[in-house]
Amino acid sequence: MRLISLILKNYRGYQEQTTVDISDLTALIGKNDVGKTTILDALGVFFNHKLCKFDVTDKCVYSADNDDVLVGCEFTELPENLILDERAGTTLANEYLLNEIGNLELYRIFKKGKGNGEYAANCVHPSAKDAKGILYKKNDQLKAIAQRLAVEVADQKVNVLLRQGIYDRVGDLKLKSQMVPLKAEDGKSVWDKIATYLPHFALFRADRPSTDEEAEVQDPMKAAVNNALSGLEEELEHIKRVVRERTLEVAVDTISHLNEIDSELASELIPEFKVEPKWDSIFKLSLIGSDGVHINKRGSGVRRLILISFFKAEAERIKRENTNRGVIYAIEEPETSQHPSYQQMLVDAFKELAEQDNCQVILTTHVPALAEKIDLYSLRHIHRNDSGGLIVAGGQDATYEVIAKDLGVLPDSRAQVIVCLEGPNDINFFKRLSRNLLAEGIGIPDLNDDPRVVMIPLGGDTLRDWVNSHYLKNLGKPEVHIYDRDMDVPPKYKVTADAVNARGDASQAFITTKRELENYISPRAIKAIFGVDIDIDDDMDVPTALSALTKYNESKCKKKLNTLVMDGYTNADLIEMDPNGDILEWMRSIENHLS
Repeated sequence: MRLISLILKNYRGYQEQTTVDISDLTALIGKNDVGKTTILDALGVFFNHKLCKFDVTDKCVYSADNDDVLVGCEFTELPENLILDERAGTTLANEYLLNEIGNLELYRIFKKGKGNGEYAANCVHPSAKDAKGILYKKNDQLKAIAQRLAVEVADQKVNVLLRQGIYDRVGDLKLKSQMVPLKAEDGKSVWDKIATYLPHFALFRADRPSTDEEAEVQDPMKAAVNNALSGLEEELEHIKRVVRERTLEVAVDTISHLNEIDSELASELIPEFKVEPKWDSIFKLSLIGSDGVHINKRGSGVRRLILISFFKAEAERIKRENTNRGVIYAIEEPETSQHPSYQQMLVDAFKELAEQDNCQVILTTHVPALAEKIDLYSLRHIHRNDSGGLIVAGGQDATYEVIAKDLGVLPDSRAQVIVCLEGPNDINFFKRLSRNLLAEGIGIPDLNDDPRVVMIPLGGDTLRDWVNSHYLKNLGKPEVHIYDRDMDVPPKYKVTADAVNARGDASQAFITTKRELENYISPRAIKAIFGVDIDIDDDMDVPTALSALTKYNESKCKKKLNTLVMDGYTNADLIEMDPNGDILEWMRSIENHLS
């Protein structure tokens, strides 16, 4: 299941019903005390995270006394089969638990802002006589309705079949959008069944102490333990059953012996398990350096770097296991205590993690150096309107301009040449190529750290890209454009390249002689990462061919080719794959504009 939105009403500063769109990577941007942490806490309340306990002070102070507090989550990519009753499977759609657009919209509702909160589904549900409320009826009750309606089913002991037969016989179910409680008064809980399919929610706060016992060092390890335990339900249930049986035997024997001493007392005793085992509390990990120094004795920046390593480790684990149950990582101000040089590492780690199947990352920040590196479609700007209400916005130029001004993200006025590329994968290609060749002593421009060179994907991929493109496009700076030839005849970007070359302002445009940049990557470098042999010619679709040889789709192959594979690219690879010197020609064009 994949979270696509959070819905809040009367929760802290969010008095009016507010929807926060959630993507694979979501960055909550805004000034201090504007409601960023509230969103993470609300998710924690919904998922019943141990650090996020609802209390009466969480109700919005401006709401009426009888107003309810709502914390809702909307999900897509739903399970194909749902076990509500022991005897048979069903689906959320067949039980009429989906909303008007076919998503699962769940709420935790605190009546008048009090209590533990009851779960409900906002769904298009039957309201007709005999069909309304039958989701919670017991087998005897369902059989009585079925008999009265002359409903015949193959097995009357199966509640799923009885409900479907009743629905079919009623015909017009008078479906309407309504809030359906997920726990009946008699105790039957649909929520308990649905909850087993929800993503794991792991929360990392900025204001917890960075020790290996109870903070962002220990909690990632606990999250890893929880994730591991989630795939062992059957084994754990077996262990619990065996322990229960054996301990009950001891209890019964004890009562039997007590009966010989005091039969009246023995008759009053009944063996009972009062609590379920908490498997995640059994395992505790501590990190110790080779010098015997515990990690909680190191600097705060070092402790926070453990978080980055955890993200990368989790990405690799999720790739290997391809777990069917998702995980959501919520991180508050990850830049805390980090040197600026590590902030790009943080962004890369978040992006890599969010690209994994069944994995989402939600973070908060008000630091420009971090926010400006995040993709535009991932940004959510939180601010107050003229009346003081909280607004969560994203997705249009006006919002990006407000974010840039809010955070103080300024264009790089030191730019002497603008390198225009098709997208972020191309930027990854050139940055890694430049870094590696410079390390080998090849004289080319530094495309990573030289402020005179600004690289912009034509789509404006990040906030920094957007700011620079909007600012620099009117300054008359010379540009170097590099486009893929692809397979169109004439090339797709030929007209655009010709227009750039005809400007007369020293700008230049190039079209690759090969199909695209991936055709310049060597089979050796590819095998080092993917472990497969591949023959590359000038016209083949490399990501597609690589996808057929691996478990990754084309998009992920393209991403890995331009990042992990290019990390190991050498000058020898360049000589082998670019004997005509295309890439060095582009580099010389960039260098010619630098002074």
